[in-house]
Amino acid sequence: MSMAKVNYFDLRSLAILVGALALVVGAGGFIGVNNLPDAWYMALVKPPLNPPNWVFGPVWFVLYLLIAAAGWRTAVREGLSPRLALWAGQMVLNWAWSPTWFTLHQPWAALVIIYAMLAAILAFIVLSWRAGDRISAGLFVPYALWVSFASYLNLSIAILNT
Repeated sequence: MSMAKVNYFDLRSLAILVGALALVVGAGGFIGVNNLPDAWYMALVKPPLNPPNWVFGPVWFVLYLLIAAAGWRTAVREGLSPRLALWAGQMVLNWAWSPTWFTLHQPWAALVIIYAMLAAILAFIVLSWRAGDRISAGLFVPYALWVSFASYLNLSIAILNT
Protein backbone atom coordinates (compact mmCIF):
# COMPACT_ATOMS: atom_id res chain seq x y z
CA MET A 1 0.00 0.00 0.00
CA SER A 2 1.32 3.37 -0.92
CA MET A 3 1.39 5.98 1.78
CA ALA A 4 -1.10 8.14 -0.15
CA LYS A 5 -3.83 9.61 2.02
CA VAL A 6 -6.97 7.48 2.08
CA ASN A 7 -10.36 9.19 2.10
CA TYR A 8 -12.65 7.13 4.32
CA PHE A 9 -15.53 9.57 4.05
CA ASP A 10 -16.24 9.96 0.36
CA LEU A 11 -19.45 8.48 -1.07
CA ARG A 12 -17.78 5.25 -2.23
CA SER A 13 -16.15 4.66 1.15
CA LEU A 14 -19.36 5.34 3.04
CA ALA A 15 -21.22 2.90 0.76
CA ILE A 16 -18.59 0.26 1.58
CA LEU A 17 -19.07 0.98 5.30
CA VAL A 18 -22.84 0.57 5.05
CA GLY A 19 -22.35 -2.65 3.10
CA ALA A 20 -19.82 -4.01 5.61
CA LEU A 21 -22.10 -3.21 8.55
CA ALA A 22 -25.12 -4.75 6.83
CA LEU A 23 -23.18 -7.87 5.88
CA VAL A 24 -21.43 -8.51 9.18
CA VAL A 25 -24.15 -7.43 11.63
CA GLY A 26 -26.97 -8.71 9.42
CA ALA A 27 -25.49 -12.14 8.73
CA GLY A 28 -24.20 -12.47 12.28
CA GLY A 29 -27.60 -11.57 13.71
CA PHE A 30 -29.41 -13.91 11.31
CA ILE A 31 -27.10 -16.80 12.17
CA GLY A 32 -27.33 -15.99 15.87
CA VAL A 33 -31.13 -15.99 16.07
CA ASN A 34 -31.33 -19.19 14.01
CA ASN A 35 -28.76 -21.08 16.14
CA LEU A 36 -29.76 -20.39 19.72
CA PRO A 37 -28.82 -22.37 22.82
CA ASP A 38 -31.21 -25.30 23.16
CA ALA A 39 -31.86 -28.12 25.63
CA TRP A 40 -28.65 -29.85 24.48
CA TYR A 41 -26.56 -26.78 25.34
CA MET A 42 -28.37 -26.17 28.63
CA ALA A 43 -27.61 -29.76 29.73
CA LEU A 44 -23.86 -29.49 29.05
CA VAL A 45 -21.40 -29.35 31.93
CA LYS A 46 -19.87 -25.86 31.76
CA PRO A 47 -16.38 -24.81 32.87
CA PRO A 48 -15.52 -22.15 35.42
CA LEU A 49 -15.83 -18.63 33.99
CA ASN A 50 -18.70 -19.61 31.66
CA PRO A 51 -20.70 -16.37 31.39
CA PRO A 52 -24.49 -16.25 31.51
CA ASN A 53 -26.16 -16.63 28.11
CA TRP A 54 -27.34 -13.00 27.99
CA VAL A 55 -23.70 -11.79 27.77
CA PHE A 56 -23.04 -13.28 24.34
CA GLY A 57 -25.49 -11.20 22.28
CA PRO A 58 -24.26 -7.75 23.34
CA VAL A 59 -20.61 -8.80 23.15
CA TRP A 60 -21.01 -10.17 19.63
CA PHE A 61 -22.94 -7.08 18.51
CA VAL A 62 -20.05 -4.81 19.56
CA LEU A 63 -17.48 -7.18 18.07
CA TYR A 64 -19.40 -7.30 14.78
CA LEU A 65 -19.28 -3.49 14.63
CA LEU A 66 -15.49 -3.60 15.13
CA ILE A 67 -15.09 -6.42 12.57
CA ALA A 68 -17.15 -4.49 10.01
CA ALA A 69 -15.09 -1.34 10.60
CA ALA A 70 -11.84 -3.25 10.06
CA GLY A 71 -13.21 -4.81 6.88
CA TRP A 72 -14.37 -1.41 5.66
CA ARG A 73 -10.97 0.17 6.27
CA THR A 74 -9.23 -2.72 4.51
CA ALA A 75 -11.54 -2.58 1.50
CA VAL A 76 -11.15 1.19 1.15
CA ARG A 77 -7.36 1.07 1.52
CA GLU A 78 -6.63 -1.99 -0.60
CA GLY A 79 -9.73 -3.21 -2.41
CA LEU A 80 -9.51 -6.90 -3.21
CA SER A 81 -6.29 -7.97 -1.55
CA PRO A 82 -4.80 -10.83 0.47
CA ARG A 83 -5.66 -8.95 3.67
CA LEU A 84 -9.30 -8.52 2.61
CA ALA A 85 -9.42 -12.22 1.65
CA LEU A 86 -8.13 -13.09 5.12
CA TRP A 87 -10.79 -10.84 6.65
CA ALA A 88 -13.47 -12.61 4.58
CA GLY A 89 -12.09 -16.02 5.50
CA GLN A 90 -12.26 -15.35 9.23
CA MET A 91 -15.81 -14.09 8.72
CA VAL A 92 -16.86 -17.35 7.02
CA LEU A 93 -15.33 -19.31 9.91
CA ASN A 94 -17.12 -17.04 12.38
CA TRP A 95 -20.45 -17.70 10.70
CA ALA A 96 -19.78 -21.47 10.55
CA TRP A 97 -19.14 -21.83 14.28
CA SER A 98 -22.67 -21.27 15.67
CA PRO A 99 -24.46 -23.76 13.41
CA THR A 100 -21.73 -26.33 14.07
CA TRP A 101 -22.04 -25.86 17.82
CA PHE A 102 -25.70 -25.06 18.50
CA THR A 103 -27.47 -26.85 15.64
CA LEU A 104 -25.20 -29.77 14.79
CA HIS A 105 -24.08 -30.24 18.44
CA GLN A 106 -20.49 -30.86 17.36
CA PRO A 107 -18.17 -29.25 19.94
CA TRP A 108 -15.01 -30.91 18.57
CA ALA A 109 -15.73 -29.76 15.01
CA ALA A 110 -16.56 -26.31 16.39
CA LEU A 111 -13.18 -26.34 18.15
CA VAL A 112 -11.40 -26.87 14.84
CA ILE A 113 -13.37 -23.97 13.37
CA ILE A 114 -12.67 -21.63 16.29
CA TYR A 115 -8.94 -22.40 16.26
CA ALA A 116 -8.80 -21.69 12.51
CA MET A 117 -10.79 -18.50 13.12
CA LEU A 118 -8.40 -17.39 15.87
CA ALA A 119 -5.41 -18.06 13.60
CA ALA A 120 -7.02 -15.97 10.84
CA ILE A 121 -7.83 -13.16 13.30
CA LEU A 122 -4.25 -13.06 14.57
CA ALA A 123 -2.89 -13.16 11.02
CA PHE A 124 -5.19 -10.26 10.09
CA ILE A 125 -3.86 -8.26 13.05
CA VAL A 126 -0.26 -8.91 12.02
CA LEU A 127 -0.87 -8.11 8.33
CA SER A 128 -2.82 -4.97 9.21
CA TRP A 129 -0.04 -3.78 11.49
CA ARG A 130 2.57 -4.44 8.80
CA ALA A 131 0.41 -2.64 6.21
CA GLY A 132 0.44 0.43 8.45
CA ASP A 133 -3.26 0.08 9.27
CA ARG A 134 -2.83 0.15 13.02
CA ILE A 135 -6.48 1.06 13.52
CA SER A 136 -7.73 -2.13 11.82
CA ALA A 137 -5.19 -4.14 13.79
CA GLY A 138 -6.45 -2.53 16.99
CA LEU A 139 -10.10 -3.09 16.07
CA PHE A 140 -9.38 -6.82 15.92
CA VAL A 141 -7.65 -7.05 19.32
CA PRO A 142 -10.89 -7.28 21.38
CA TYR A 143 -12.13 -9.84 18.86
CA ALA A 144 -8.95 -11.90 19.28
CA LEU A 145 -9.29 -11.74 23.07
CA TRP A 146 -12.94 -12.80 22.99
CA VAL A 147 -12.31 -15.65 20.54
CA SER A 148 -9.40 -16.80 22.73
CA PHE A 149 -11.80 -16.90 25.67
CA ALA A 150 -14.45 -18.63 23.54
CA SER A 151 -11.81 -21.19 22.53
CA TYR A 152 -11.23 -21.96 26.20
CA LEU A 153 -14.99 -22.40 26.68
CA ASN A 154 -15.30 -24.58 23.56
CA LEU A 155 -12.38 -26.83 24.52
CA SER A 156 -13.47 -27.08 28.16
CA ILE A 157 -17.04 -28.00 27.28
CA ALA A 158 -15.86 -30.54 24.71
CA ILE A 159 -13.62 -32.21 27.31
CA LEU A 160 -16.14 -32.02 30.17
CA ASN A 161 -18.86 -33.60 28.06
CA THR A 162 -16.92 -36.36 26.31
